[in-house]
Amino acid sequence: MTEMNRDRVIGIIPARLGSQRLPGKPLRWIHGKPLIQNVYENAAKSKRLDRLVVVTDSSEISDRVFGFGGEAFVSLKNHHTGSDRVAEVAGNLNYDLVINIQCDSVYLPPGIIDLLVSSMIKEKGIGVGTLATKITEPAKWKDPNVVKVTLDKNDYALYFSRYPIPYIRGDEKEKTGMISQGILNQTLFYEHIGIYGFRKDFLMKFASWKQTPLEKLERLEQLRILENGYKIKVFLTQHKIKSIDGPDDLKKLTSPKGGVVR
Repeated sequence: MTEMNRDRVIGIIPARLGSQRLPGKPLRWIHGKPLIQNVYENAAKSKRLDRLVVVTDSSEISDRVFGFGGEAFVSLKNHHTGSDRVAEVAGNLNYDLVINIQCDSVYLPPGIIDLLVSSMIKEKGIGVGTLATKITEPAKWKDPNVVKVTLDKNDYALYFSRYPIPYIRGDEKEKTGMISQGILNQTLFYEHIGIYGFRKDFLMKFASWKQTPLEKLERLEQLRILENGYKIKVFLTQHKIKSIDGPDDLKKLTSPKGGVVR
């Protein structure tokens, strides 16, 4: 593909100040830097992004981003999801592919971004794609903060859930509530990695839809796509990621300074 007609790719990091589980999360101090800076600087190492921006509902976050040399937009405050917030900015910019990079993925390997971009460019007919990795730890299988995804034979998502899926009938798990390492090794349990690649026109379509019942129940925005009858392509990777979903995750990564950056 020549430089003139290649897909133009933008990475957008949605960052909301008022997180319910961890208020002020993007400004939390992680190893000497605010979380948003860690995420931004890692994403900036991607070889496939033409531009990287943050979109936030907070001038405090945007000021912090400009302060470390990044680019940010302040959006409306009333978006239901990060992808809706991303769409507000992407709709006014001239890019073919929009990569939604989650703000809670503190050390997201830039190679993961490159994998998703390359995969989307190869498969032109896909409106939205995402990533998943095999679950290898029993604790992750049961953790509601770890989103699971089941796939069809062509690696399109059948369903995403915070509940352990697929259910294993007749296993010792039915008595103990826990899965054995042996069953976990044999069975295709996948953890969803929360990064999305959207064709711009599909992202605009997504943002025009109302929230759907399953999306609201699970609090998973990708279910809006499945409930409206569209497919999500899932590209598999061996990469593992660290996410900050609540205070316990923060304690594992926080520097001695701790607290919110001011």
